Amino acid sequence: MEIDVVLPCLDEEAALPWVLERMPVGYRPIVVDNGSADDSVKVATGLGARVLVERQRGFGAACHAGLLAATSDIVAFMDADASLDPRQLPRVVGPVRDGESDLVLGRRITRSVGSWPPHARAANALLAHRLRRRTGAALHDLGPMRAAPRTGLLALGLRDRRFGYPLEMVLRAAAAGWRIAEAEVDYLPRTGRSKVTGTVRGTVRAIGDMRRVMRETA
Repeated sequence: MEIDVVLPCLDEEAALPWVLERMPVGYRPIVVDNGSADDSVKVATGLGARVLVERQRGFGAACHAGLLAATSDIVAFMDADASLDPRQLPRVVGPVRDGESDLVLGRRITRSVGSWPPHARAANALLAHRLRRRTGAALHDLGPMRAAPRTGLLALGLRDRRFGYPLEMVLRAAAAGWRIAEAEVDYLPRTGRSKVTGTVRGTVRAIGDMRRVMRETA
């Protein structure tokens, strides 16, 4: 079974070689460029990835463009910044492929100091707590590495095109009765500065998007 892997991308030319070269056999990267000012598109194309350009700015816009372009039965998502190891994708995809879960999120486990700033870790822990209370799913992380059936994801009717997209996916999946699970994955120091967790401002912006999604997704 081949798996399409959606990689939303914004100025990741330095990280892409490591990420794409570690993609497991049978996993097909779809790099969705979302307005990069560097050579991300050139690098990804040169390394053999399928490259899309999504002109609507927003993390969710890039993710959803990749989902719409995917053709595999199961679709995986992960960041393109080298904070997650593509070789661990089978940990997340496996339970979906084997019919044990409908949506699996990679629970990030830090392996080095500095890979997860305190302000971002605290925000994630609070969000996970609220998700557990609201959905009943035993979640500890809104993991950026995840996998689910393509047709099921399309049927969820995801609308957010900003940082609320991953949260909306979980909320709508839970409302639809999906079996949601976690699988541990290593969380590594990313290459370059994060657009979200790298600054308090970026984290606050993401929290704002997620609060809005919490309110709007009944």
